[in-house]
Amino acid sequence: MTTRSRTRALAAGDTALADFTERLFGHLPRADQRRWARVYLQGLLTTPGKKSVRRLAASVTESPTASQSLQQFINASPWDWNPARTELLRWVEERHPVGAWTIGQVCFPKRGEHSVGVHRRFDPVAGRIVNCQLGFCLFLSLEGMSVPVDWRLALPEAWVADPVLRRRARISPEAVHQTPEALVLELVDSIAARTSSAHPPVVADLSRLGGAAAALIGVLSRRGYDFLVSVPPALTVRAAALTHGVDPARTPGRGETTAGDVTRLGNTSHPYTAPLAGPDARARRQRIHSALVRVPEGESAGRGAQQIYRLFGERPPGRRGAGPVWLTNMNRHRMDDLLHLVRRSARSTAVLGSLADEFGLLDFEGRSFPGWHHHMTLMSAAYAYAHAVREREERGRLSA
Repeated sequence: MTTRSRTRALAAGDTALADFTERLFGHLPRADQRRWARVYLQGLLTTPGKKSVRRLAASVTESPTASQSLQQFINASPWDWNPARTELLRWVEERHPVGAWTIGQVCFPKRGEHSVGVHRRFDPVAGRIVNCQLGFCLFLSLEGMSVPVDWRLALPEAWVADPVLRRRARISPEAVHQTPEALVLELVDSIAARTSSAHPPVVADLSRLGGAAAALIGVLSRRGYDFLVSVPPALTVRAAALTHGVDPARTPGRGETTAGDVTRLGNTSHPYTAPLAGPDARARRQRIHSALVRVPEGESAGRGAQQIYRLFGERPPGRRGAGPVWLTNMNRHRMDDLLHLVRRSARSTAVLGSLADEFGLLDFEGRSFPGWHHHMTLMSAAYAYAHAVREREERGRLSA
């Protein structure tokens, strides 16, 4: 949906936006806070280009003090973002069946050292060390779309150990340093505690977690989550079999090996060929190598020990080398269903691009920890509302 069409839809659905804002932000104790929540939402929906607070305020109101008030609301006002995220989750669930909880990872490039949580790290996408914030998002993956509903910001140890930095960035006392895998698990546990729906599979890219991926896989399994995760090719695995009748001579070695090696060999008793649609909408066929494995580093005594997983790798036609390596505890599901979940992961990655281009994902200019969470909450709400408007327009065209 273009900015212009969103603007027209917003003007036509002003009452709907007011109702939406009231539902998500009605918990705010003051009327002016609720009013500025709506102004910020309206600005995100209608402002072209960079979504700075100044530009958002100017696009909605001519008041000369609006920018300052909006800045105060986002960065300094002590309102809790969790109730709004819970209502957004419920609002989406009421309208769509949720097929997966998908985890996205975002690197926020920054200049200087003052943005909360900023640090230097290697970014695999950029292929170099960057100065950035690191964030994680949980999407509700629906049929045909994904909606962001919850966020976590990684806080390096230096930020939580230094009282001056904590005070300057208004980092709450309960906020602590957590590893990326702990943040992913916290996102999953948080939504599991808040949803009233059955838990769908967790879909996540863990390929950049290195050795920590094995521990997270073990915890997800022991907590009873179904999952499909992209893992590092170097992840240590051990071949296994669910049933009798598997030819040992045609199964990767029983000793420890790597996930990448297993997917290159696969279980040659059942290589899988999956039909996929290419960019030109023509059907293509893609070879899938699959095998049953255990993850030694993810096993522990008690529940979850000796868990058997299905590991598979994609072999796109015409591409040299292996594609992503996926691991799931849904090892009795059809490969078609697993590949459908893989596509949901790719769609969530595309949504992050849309959030950056159209909804201000990378445009937060404040330095406070609450401000970052406030912006991410309102941006997620704006994205969900914009898609609801588009759905109404499409239904109207179909019924006309």
